[in-house]
Amino acid sequence: MSTTERPRILIVGGGYVGLYAARRILKKMRYAEATVTVVDPRSYMTYQPFLPETAAGSISPRNVVVPMRRAVPGAEILTGRVTSIDQDRKVASVAPIVGEAYEVPFDYLVIALGAVSRTFPTPGLAEAGIGMKGVEEAVGLRNHVLEQLDKAESTTDEEIRRKALTFVFVGGGFAGAETIGEVEDLARDAAKFYKNVKREDMRFVLVDAADKVLPEVGPELGLYGKKHLESRGIEVYLGTTMPSCVDGHVVLSNGLEVDSNTIVWTAGVKPNPALARFGLPLGPRGHVDTQATLQVAGSDYIWAAGDNAQVPDLVGRANGNPNAWCPPNAQHAMRQAKVLGDNVVSGMRGFPQGDYKHANKGAVAGLGLHKGVAMIVMGKVKIKLKGRLAWYMHRGYHGLAMPTYNRKIRVIAEWTINMFQKRDITALGALETPREEFYEAAKPAPKPAAEAPKADDSATKKVEEKAKAS
Repeated sequence: MSTTERPRILIVGGGYVGLYAARRILKKMRYAEATVTVVDPRSYMTYQPFLPETAAGSISPRNVVVPMRRAVPGAEILTGRVTSIDQDRKVASVAPIVGEAYEVPFDYLVIALGAVSRTFPTPGLAEAGIGMKGVEEAVGLRNHVLEQLDKAESTTDEEIRRKALTFVFVGGGFAGAETIGEVEDLARDAAKFYKNVKREDMRFVLVDAADKVLPEVGPELGLYGKKHLESRGIEVYLGTTMPSCVDGHVVLSNGLEVDSNTIVWTAGVKPNPALARFGLPLGPRGHVDTQATLQVAGSDYIWAAGDNAQVPDLVGRANGNPNAWCPPNAQHAMRQAKVLGDNVVSGMRGFPQGDYKHANKGAVAGLGLHKGVAMIVMGKVKIKLKGRLAWYMHRGYHGLAMPTYNRKIRVIAEWTINMFQKRDITALGALETPREEFYEAAKPAPKPAAEAPKADDSATKKVEEKAKAS
């Protein structure tokens, strides 16, 4: 860690906002004007809209993450967690991956911790659930699904087979609908290479407490998305919750009970709970309360944006909704990060800051290969697309939004190659325990069991002779 005397801009979090804010600040700053420090437990940023395609094997895991040190070469990257912030002393306590915690002084602070999965105290969920917030979870889900097909192919126990081939997804928003669409595609394609597993043997269940799926694209396209998923044999239960899933026994509020080895939880997100330790003003749902300039309420040296911030939606308020707030999505996060970066530099120089103002441009969602929905907003006109054309819009938008040209090119090249190649169905579950085989080989060999002493042959013969004489 550098010990420069220059002002330090400390960015807590290396997600979408953290990455783009750091890049923007470094671009706008004069040479050596300040030190930009980014603290995050991971040394890479994950582009979350591509996680469903990663789970399906359409994009390699390494291509949906951006290494921070390469993307922001002018910044100081600290791999660890900010555990507390002392606003009076302007220092943050950082707990590194290894070693003792230490303090990092700062002059300006950016809060970009993002969100975590919103869970409930559902019995069995912590033990059986699989989230979809990180690339590790997406890779784990892909390996897990393919391993379930292997189990079903290799067993003669019908109960084990049925449990392995039942897949339950909780949450019908973007993450849930896109993930079940992609995973169903993966399982359908993989089943072609199994002798004893067919798509008809599998059961896919999508559950949501709301009364519609994909609410982000509007009721009409949401209804289309529901019917499309059902046409592929996916059971969709709306207005339904999951009270329990102990040991994989899923109990739904509509009375349905199924046994499943695969329970994917995508029922929304919540602000990172670490925010409660930073002494910042929080809104009713735990978001950092910010002004339209993205400055934290009551502060002139702290900014926040993205999923962990409660940012006023000036466009919505101008249209008559006084309580409009920006939704937590990549579209707003990317644009907020740029405004935030500009405002940090302006604030450092004592210049006025600009408000964040952005009208929603629509939403796109992929539901598997060549399938999707899209709503494009152009002023007061809304263009609604379905099927293959919407899928092209989905890939086009996110392909361009992917950070850095390096990753854009890699993703597009992989899509192009996949047009001419069959889907890969290799399960690499052993990646999660790479040392297990070596550990077993390195263990001391067990000692051979002691042999029982052999009876004396001469004594045996004497016993036999006595028996015959008698």
